Amino acid sequence: MKKKFLVGMVALASIALAACGNSDAGNGGSTGSSDDNSSSAGSKSLVVSTFGLSEDIVKKDIMDPFAKENDAKVTLEVGNSADRFTKLKNNPKAGVDVIELAQNNSTEGNQDDLFMDITEKDVPNLANLTDGAKEVYESGAGVPIAVNSIGIVYDKEKVGKDITSWDDLWSDELKGKISVPDITVTAGPLMMYVASDHAGKDIASDKGEAAFKAMEELKPNVVKTYSKSSDLANMFQSGEIEVAVVADFAVDIIKGAAENVEYVVPESGTYANYNTINIPKETENKDLALAFVNHRISEESQKAKALSLNEGPTNKDVELTDEEAENKTYGAIAERAEAVDFKMINENLSSWIDQWNRTMNN
Repeated sequence: MKKKFLVGMVALASIALAACGNSDAGNGGSTGSSDDNSSSAGSKSLVVSTFGLSEDIVKKDIMDPFAKENDAKVTLEVGNSADRFTKLKNNPKAGVDVIELAQNNSTEGNQDDLFMDITEKDVPNLANLTDGAKEVYESGAGVPIAVNSIGIVYDKEKVGKDITSWDDLWSDELKGKISVPDITVTAGPLMMYVASDHAGKDIASDKGEAAFKAMEELKPNVVKTYSKSSDLANMFQSGEIEVAVVADFAVDIIKGAAENVEYVVPESGTYANYNTINIPKETENKDLALAFVNHRISEESQKAKALSLNEGPTNKDVELTDEEAENKTYGAIAERAEAVDFKMINENLSSWIDQWNRTMNN
């Protein structure tokens, strides 16, 4: 696979895509914060805007240790990435000290000069980022805190053979047996990269034209597209599908509904998506915010969340056993996971959504 990565955004279309972080569509619904979302009651305070995913675990594994170590009160503002980012854009002085976002929102924010520059001098753990995470950071997309990638989940018994390659998805034997992610969710644009590779074309060179031709060829095999992992799990459980392209964070959900499925990441490689953290320029708690970013990418914090929330770590010192690393973008899978060009994606996303709906959703 060819490396492709830059940063950027087209606002309207990216709102649909960026509703996703380590989720499919919403990451917690509407934005909100309250005293119930606070950790500790120290002499200092920090407001962290983050995904509304497993809040109890986030508090226990991430926020509480930081609050205790820094004698701080941490208040969470939770919701999906797009909603929280839009809120910050509309009111940069809203009191948010740190914000965790989907990669495309963070790139737009950096382009709009909403965020502070973060350097290794202020955040020493930047030196310990994985190579892929460093590439994202150096591009200006923020500090990566988690990584996921896509693969193929399938029922081997029903399919009757091993699936080992992305190209296998185009086999006539899989007619009416596949589901793929909708273009508006986390894995959707990554599927476009896969389709472009199948067509033998660099997606940036033709802005997705060959990818859409490949998707047209794939359509007879596709029962439907999906926007939620729970829908995908139900389709496997009911026997409606036998194969799907999926982000690794959703594999456990699917296996919970259909335990016979297998997950494979082709040896040719895969594509990755990062969640990132930034500090708004209007923060009144710069030093504490920098300390939080450093904590967030520390080896201890990264391992805790990798185990409790099935997130691929971005700190290179995190060590996971084979069992712990299962279904994560880690180790050999991380090494062959390529970042995508969010500038190119989001410059074309509006037209892609329209063409996708005409091609795949009619």
